Order: sequence, then structure tokens, then C-alpha cells
Amino acid sequence: MAEQETVATGTPFVEAWIEDGVGVLRLNRPERRNALHAAMYPALRATLRSFAEDARVGCVVLTGTGGAFCAGGDVRDGRRPEPPDSETSASRRAAQLAEDAAVVVDLHALPKLTVAAINGTAVGAGLALALACDLRICARSARLITGWITLGFSGDFGGTWSLTRLVGPARALELLVDGAPIGADDARAMGLVNRVVDDGELWPAALGWAAGLAHGPRSAHQLIKRNISDATRLPLADMVLVEAQRMVECSGTDDHRRAVAAWLAARR
Repeated sequence: MAEQETVATGTPFVEAWIEDGVGVLRLNRPERRNALHAAMYPALRATLRSFAEDARVGCVVLTGTGGAFCAGGDVRDGRRPEPPDSETSASRRAAQLAEDAAVVVDLHALPKLTVAAINGTAVGAGLALALACDLRICARSARLITGWITLGFSGDFGGTWSLTRLVGPARALELLVDGAPIGADDARAMGLVNRVVDDGELWPAALGWAAGLAHGPRSAHQLIKRNISDATRLPLADMVLVEAQRMVECSGTDDHRRAVAAWLAARR
């Protein structure tokens, strides 16, 4: 078993460590079903930046402690004090919410692959965190819940953006206005998660998957992520050129040279 190296996050609400080339982030408020607290956002963002710059880390996993992945924003204990209600204060509140939600931008833009290990219910902003990761593996008992509509909210933390790109506008609209729990197998069928495993197998399966990715060709992974992002906005003719440029870039990397050598050795 690979050794774990603890990474300080500055708050007990977020745990982090490095294991077998994988940077792990674990939301740690099990008594509140890992609901998001104001102290968690800077910790998550700073640790993501640290993992992005750490050559030992080839893949990042996000998960939760206990029986929930993340119950969304903590409307009881985790909210910031609100200024007096006015047009100006509404603007400030929106700016603060966007600043907190920038953690999903960091996840999406991280130059390394990210995996959400969904160990239990993911609701609202918690679901948005999982969807901001590149890949998702889900415990069979877990449930995904958009949840915002239950409180009369329209959605935040990039949840509507991710849902629209993963399942299409009509299905995203249905999931957002309905708010019904989505079982793991249904989530996989509609493309919200990549893999579903039995509850007891989630962590070894997630860590094994992430470690395999971490020890793969990282430069190619980074460019594949950029290709996928560009594919959602560029016309095909432009995308063909972008792909070609990145293929040439890959051809000059040590990852490519090692892969070719291994392929030739296997053929022999």
C-alpha cells in the first residue's frame, strides 16, 4: 500500500493528502453531511493550486467523509452574514457567491485529471462540485439531487452549466425543475457518472482508477482536457487544426517517447 503524505489545508473541514501519485481532497463535516462552509472555499482552492503545481500529483480525487458526498451549501451554519437588503447589497452578495463558486472553475480548469468519488448523496452545490470534475465514480447507494428548486433557487456553482453540457438543455431543465433524486445507475445511463460500484468498493476503485491515470502520460491528459473543452465551442474546421497542433506538441514530449518505446518493445 502506498504511503500517505498529509497536506495541510488550514481548516479541519477539508482534509488532503497525496497517495500513489494522487492528490486527495476530502470534505470533512460529516455531522452536517459535508455541507459547504465559508472556511472550505479558500482551503479547496489553495489545495487545488498546490496539487496543480506539485510534480508528484498526476490526478486529483474529490470525495466526502462518512455517508454523504456533499449536501450543498449549509443554509444553517455555513452562510456568511448578509448585509442590509438593497440593490447594492444584492450585488455584493452575488459577487461573494460567485467568488465562493470559483472553486468549480478551478476544478474544471485544473491541468490535471480530476475524479469525483461520490460516496453518498450529492445535492445542489455539492452535485455541482462533482460535475465540475472530469470523471465521476459513484457508490451504488448514492443519490444525485439538483435540489435548488426545493428552496426556490435557480442554481449556482456552475451546476446549470455542467448539467447542460453533460445531458443537454432539455434534460438539464427537467432535472433542475423536478429536483427528484437520481439513482446511481440512472445517473450513469444519462451520462452524469462514468462508473458505478458497490459501496464497499468505492474508495479502492476510485483510488485505483486515479492512480492509473496519475501514472499515465500527463502531458497528453492535459491536452485532451483542452481538446474536450474546445470541442464544445469551436467549429469542426477550427477544431481539426487545434487537434493537429496539440498532436505535434505531444510528439515532442518524454511521455510520447516512452510510450513509443514501450509499444515497440511489446511488439518485439
